Amino acid sequence: MARILIVEDEFSINNLISKNLSLVGHTCISAYDGITALKLINDNKPELVILDVMLPGLNGFELISYIKDIPVIFVTAKTELSDRLKGLALGADDYIVKPFEMQELLARVNAVLRRIKREVNTISFDNVLVDFDSRKAFLDGAEVKLTPKEFDLLETLIRNRNIALTRDKLLDLVWNMDFTGDTRTVDIHIQQLRKKLCLKDRIKSMYKIGYRFEL
Repeated sequence: MARILIVEDEFSINNLISKNLSLVGHTCISAYDGITALKLINDNKPELVILDVMLPGLNGFELISYIKDIPVIFVTAKTELSDRLKGLALGADDYIVKPFEMQELLARVNAVLRRIKREVNTISFDNVLVDFDSRKAFLDGAEVKLTPKEFDLLETLIRNRNIALTRDKLLDLVWNMDFTGDTRTVDIHIQQLRKKLCLKDRIKSMYKIGYRFEL
């Protein structure tokens, strides 16, 4: 997991991002203005910066010029194409427009971290090892054969661990929005994962909501 600096002057948004990134295992540092953010960047050397544009002190477009060798994701209410192009031209790795869904931000963060090879792309817990690069899962050292969708579902649950996901959200993330089936598909695949990898105590059912992978 990574050490992430969140630079956002709205406390509620900063806290929401920090809470959700912390839930999936990242270490978060918060700043609410550009000057403080610059000091934290120099003192703490974060591995990723999530950066708003409209900030007191130094704005995001000004601050990014001081950030060297650290990936940056802009998260901002500035929606104009010219602003997006400017942000990317200044060196940002991604640009997300508010409002956004937290699962989207988590996915973008994971994608950037994978690109820069600062995130170990395996995870182990109990007697299970999951290798996201090879798309293989192991139980007690032996490979467990998962279907492509079973692995997609497992990866989605792990990447969003400790966060409750509705069945509709899982359908969207794993099967995409064009899927014509129903939510029972999710339940069937969950049952298979629990059985194959002994995940009954890890994949929790959320009454009338969906599922949460606890780790």
